Amino acid sequence: MNNEIRPIGSFFAIGVTLIIWFVIPTPKTVTPEAWHLLALFVGTITAIIAKAMPIGAIAMLAITLVALTGVTSPDPKIAIKDALSGFSSPLIWLIGIAIIISRGLLKTGLGNRIGYYFISHFGKNTIGIAYSLALSELVIAPVTPSNTARGGGIIHPIMKSIAESFDSSPQKGTESKIGKYLALASYHINPITSAMFITATAPNPLIVKFIAQSTGADISITWTQWALAAFLPGIIAIALVPIVVAKFYPPEILHTPDAPEFAKEKLSHMGKMSMDEKIMIGVFGLLLFLWAGVPEMIFGSSFSLNATSVALLGLSILLATSVLTWEDVLNEKSAWDTITWFAALVMMAGFLNELGLIDWLSKLVETNISSMGIGWEISTLILVLVYFYAHYLFASTTAHITAMFAAFFIAGIALGAPPYFLALLLAGASSLMMSLTHYATGTSPIVYGSGYVTLIEWWKMGFILSVVNLSIWIVVGGVWWRVLGLW
Repeated sequence: MNNEIRPIGSFFAIGVTLIIWFVIPTPKTVTPEAWHLLALFVGTITAIIAKAMPIGAIAMLAITLVALTGVTSPDPKIAIKDALSGFSSPLIWLIGIAIIISRGLLKTGLGNRIGYYFISHFGKNTIGIAYSLALSELVIAPVTPSNTARGGGIIHPIMKSIAESFDSSPQKGTESKIGKYLALASYHINPITSAMFITATAPNPLIVKFIAQSTGADISITWTQWALAAFLPGIIAIALVPIVVAKFYPPEILHTPDAPEFAKEKLSHMGKMSMDEKIMIGVFGLLLFLWAGVPEMIFGSSFSLNATSVALLGLSILLATSVLTWEDVLNEKSAWDTITWFAALVMMAGFLNELGLIDWLSKLVETNISSMGIGWEISTLILVLVYFYAHYLFASTTAHITAMFAAFFIAGIALGAPPYFLALLLAGASSLMMSLTHYATGTSPIVYGSGYVTLIEWWKMGFILSVVNLSIWIVVGGVWWRVLGLW
């Protein structure tokens, strides 16, 4: 049997689907079609969590089942259009195109150059190296919608090379010298930078879509609004991470006078910045300029550009200048994989909303919390905490967000929470929850798998920083958003 298929996980997902479909009675206020779609949706999420098959394969099966079962329409022609409708979402293509663009960071070596540049200037002590890695993350985050590619593909290899230069290695039993500290510090920056920009991790555009759908487009968060709202809590959280990690897992080596020289040697080996790297910088600058809506702010609404159109422009420039080739585009499997499974999840979540299931779920959550007789402040806190720590049950942020975000957001508004405050808080929590476990997002197994940190250490540090980061987003974020006039 193909080792890509896990029989136990597959049977479990099928069992969950059949139980919801045939065994659990359909609630009186829910239509049979909505309940059956929920069965397919929960089964799909279960298959993703259990890793029953590659996620793209799971998505194709879900699309097929939606088309064949007619849960969205009894007309087969309409049913197949509905099943494939996720592929028409501009947000999904924004994610996929941006992932392809970020491939240029690896191909040109620009990502490594940025990392070694900061270390060459600020790496004279261990905490300085940690902040250098954090700055590198922050600089490339706005144009790297794969937090796994950013944290696991660029930052982690740099961190490992630095640790090994100080003879800190799990294989030698010397991970506590500097490697454990740098692994934890650099990893826990990754969820924070992911929370700071719409384009810093793949699910963020999905959150924007859910918020707009849930409010009838009354709240349509732009790239600039998100970045401005997350700036202050994000910067404070980044500043605290290396300090908090050092408190619990202090490195044995505190001073690293050789690190800047090591970084300079790496830069020297890379040579002068190539033309491809310069083009990448230019494209990144252009993307940020247009995503931030600067032309619209200066010249008016007639110069407004769609974010996906801007991403297409960036990719076209890279193709026209041969920084990326069409072969590179075709070989970026993660992008095409992401487009496929996002299309399935967005399609199913969208029709759950159209069929009234999300409204039913949100009212269920609202009723249970409102029965406690508490104000909106405590109600919102309970809502956010349940949403956040439910991530212990998920190995995919996208699966978690798709399953819970819309229902919890609508429930929070019904409980009296200011819509914009709740939207920004849940949006931040959706990335910050990546800190919790060694399977919380794609970056975590890469860093954990390098062996610098034990399982107990990982979960302990993850929980501690989850409390720190979430507190910052609630308190500092809440005040900052009030100052900005967002609620």
